[in-house]
Amino acid sequence: MSKNLFFIALILAASGLFSPPIALLGGLIYGFTVVHPFHVESKRLAKFLLQASVVALGFGMNLHEVLHAGSSGFLYTAASITLAMLLGLALGHLIHVGKKSAFLISAGTAICGGSAIAAVGPIANANEEEMAVSMGTVFILNSVALFLFPWLGHVFHMSQEQFGIWSALAIHDTSSVVGASAKYGATALGIAITIKLARSLWIVPLSFVTALTLKSKARTQWPWFILLFCLAALLNSLLPAFGSAFGELNHLGKVGFAVTLFLIGTGLNKETIQRVGFRPLLQGLVLWITVGVSTLTLIRMNWIHL
Repeated sequence: MSKNLFFIALILAASGLFSPPIALLGGLIYGFTVVHPFHVESKRLAKFLLQASVVALGFGMNLHEVLHAGSSGFLYTAASITLAMLLGLALGHLIHVGKKSAFLISAGTAICGGSAIAAVGPIANANEEEMAVSMGTVFILNSVALFLFPWLGHVFHMSQEQFGIWSALAIHDTSSVVGASAKYGATALGIAITIKLARSLWIVPLSFVTALTLKSKARTQWPWFILLFCLAALLNSLLPAFGSAFGELNHLGKVGFAVTLFLIGTGLNKETIQRVGFRPLLQGLVLWITVGVSTLTLIRMNWIHL
């Protein structure tokens, strides 16, 4: 029965009839009510679909705008990542979260959620439990952000540009950044995905610093899909004759994100929350609120803008 429900829900998520937030909600309902028969396979598929969907979205972007948004957000990204890492580690020490879990939660909040944790976790020699706690913390808060941010954006009457910047700086995972910004508007989506991907590149220097500090020999993973995203944007800019084909690929990217969010939702359940525990979740929550409120304030004061 659970297998049939999973495939039916997966097909519905891939149909394009439902928005990313609805797909995530469906995944969460499934995860909390049914025993997942394909838990490991879903994780692998979600990772692949996330990266493939990012590349497909590139076919709807103009390379000049991508480079402008990426370069404009560089200083904000560098400053916010540094401050988030320092604050996260301090919070972890203050409320007695394990050092490695505190480091991974900080990295996931500062850069790009589960992708950052997956990249630096092996380098930091984190065990399976520490990885699971960190991933669970980030994914729980990431799911909340997808529903909360668009509502707050309208409450504060944020422009498309403002919301795109805010979601890229304050939402953990690329999947939820795309889901939230796409719900807010096309301009917000373009800005958000560009700044978020530029932010994701900071996985590489963080991995190198972690390896040097801990003298780890684990291999640093380069996020190649970001370069493919830029290549897709370049093709879209140089070959307008293929606009209709590129438009279809861009649409497939949006559908792919809906499926990705459904799969991520199915991976969250009661056991995930129990495994995370109070202290890591408190660290992640306080850090996330601090990042979200501070960036929102600076954006509304027009200190952060493109």
